[in-house]
Amino acid sequence: MDRIEAAFDALDRSLTRLAAAVGLLERAAERRMRHDEARAVADEEFALMQDDRSRLAVELDAALDRSRALEAASVNAGERLAHAAQAIGRVIGRSEPAAD
Repeated sequence: MDRIEAAFDALDRSLTRLAAAVGLLERAAERRMRHDEARAVADEEFALMQDDRSRLAVELDAALDRSRALEAASVNAGERLAHAAQAIGRVIGRSEPAAD
């Protein structure tokens, strides 16, 4: 009977080690799954940020183009106003009677 009891004890120890190893494997798999889920969330957030960055770059380019167009229009309007002021000055100068 001692050999049978020793065999059962050895089998018991082996099953205990196997259960501990399976427990470690399950915890490692669970950690890996959480890591993979976190990675997927991070990848999704990164993709959204890239989309936002692209959209903002397009909007910035459009705003810069509008700003340049407004600046050019402002310069043009300033030049036209200066010419108009000079023309008005010449007209006023001609219409005033000469001062003696």
